[in-house]
Amino acid sequence: MNSNNMEIITGNDYINSLRNRQLKVYLFGELIDDIVEHPMIRPSINAVAETFDLANSEPELATAISPFTETRVNRFLHIAQTKEDVVLQNKMQRRLGQLTGTCFQRCVGMDAFNSLFSTTFEIDKKYATDYHHKFKAFIAKMQRQNLVIGGAMTDVKGDRSLAPHQQADPDLFVHITKRTSEGVYITGAKAHQTGCLNSHWLLVMPTIRLTEQDKEYAIVGAIPVDAEGITYIYGRQSCDTRSMEGGDIDVGNAQYGGQEAMVILDNVFIPNELIFMDGEFEFASMLVERFTCYHRRSYVCKSGVGDVLIGAAATIAEYNGAEKASHIKDKLIEMTHLNETIYATGIAASYQSKATLSGAFIPDDMLANVCKHHVTKMPYEISRLAQDLAGGIVVTLPSEKDFKSETVGHLLDKYLKGKADVPTEYRIRILRLIENMTMGRNAVGYLTESMHGAGSPQAQRIQIARQMQLDFKKQLAKTLAGIDKNQKKVLVNEISDYFGRVFDVKV
Repeated sequence: MNSNNMEIITGNDYINSLRNRQLKVYLFGELIDDIVEHPMIRPSINAVAETFDLANSEPELATAISPFTETRVNRFLHIAQTKEDVVLQNKMQRRLGQLTGTCFQRCVGMDAFNSLFSTTFEIDKKYATDYHHKFKAFIAKMQRQNLVIGGAMTDVKGDRSLAPHQQADPDLFVHITKRTSEGVYITGAKAHQTGCLNSHWLLVMPTIRLTEQDKEYAIVGAIPVDAEGITYIYGRQSCDTRSMEGGDIDVGNAQYGGQEAMVILDNVFIPNELIFMDGEFEFASMLVERFTCYHRRSYVCKSGVGDVLIGAAATIAEYNGAEKASHIKDKLIEMTHLNETIYATGIAASYQSKATLSGAFIPDDMLANVCKHHVTKMPYEISRLAQDLAGGIVVTLPSEKDFKSETVGHLLDKYLKGKADVPTEYRIRILRLIENMTMGRNAVGYLTESMHGAGSPQAQRIQIARQMQLDFKKQLAKTLAGIDKNQKKVLVNEISDYFGRVFDVKV
């Protein structure tokens, strides 16, 4: 890998580390020679670069002291040692959402790191394997080289009514195809992989609970992004080709964007030292549940993106001369209320973290799922209100080329003006940003990915249902209603599960 030959400190160093790799990437049916300079791909690379620059400008927020290297490392590569570490992940995520207005693509890797750390510890505890030792060595190597890790969990799944081993095509879930004394070979595909091309390594993980018949699917390992046998097929995004038209107005957010691709694995080799689960099928559910716990509260990042959209909505109201209207103020208040609700539940999940057997801290599972469930709804309402404040012109604007035309440009400058002291171009730029975030490229990360990332809404409802403690709540009601007067002492002394974390006086 080219990144192994250079020191990565700044965002520009990171961008250079992606050059000259032999990746097989297809976009519009064609093989891409250089992803770094491709106009559709580069904005997503810029967004990841911001995670390096933030680490340099705000080290207390975006870095931490590693127990493995005893040096300061990027927080995206850090294993959370305390509740404060988990909280600072969220604060960093919100800040990056504010700075980029999009998905900065490193949360999956961070959450995979943390969930694998505790899961490998518990596999080793049961089976006396050496996964945890190998994983710690891998973590230290990634930290020393300051690399970007992508998590590859979502299989294409095929027939959802069938288990992996029951599929008509075994490749619809990633599985082991061959074993040698040096390692294993895997085949399959991972769908909608965020930032995969912009990573240096991928952590391949199972995507669902597995049974003994699925042992060959219970594989976790690390592979270089440019490993032999990998093909990437880049995902389309709404309005994506605007970045190839020249200019920077119609794009809306010309500097930053997200990235998803399908990853095709054709007998890709994983050496023994980079295998962190192999056949321990009963731990697949633990890994998936711990990953989703971390990742669902990671959707606090959407509150940072929401800050940008609220700012854009307030700006267009000002440019239109409507900022003092009471209904405008009320809509901005509602947008803020929804946005802070997302942040509040996510940060609460992190503050209510607890230690795993490995010593690493994990967020509160109930509140993490509540956070993500809010994210499946609230960004849509925030976006609706932003479009309401923008007006119909957000979808009927003429093109940037028309605006700059010698023939009709002056007419657009005259008739698209709002306040007299605000340049027409400023108004158009804000409208394009709102379009970009609510129906264009960055609506991918803010809306649809908010719906389905880290599991669809039903996945969160299932986890919330498991932790409702309805029997406990019914007993509270019966005691106060005088139906079961002798239960008060039991209710006080037997607080457990979610309420055990709520009332933990050691928090």
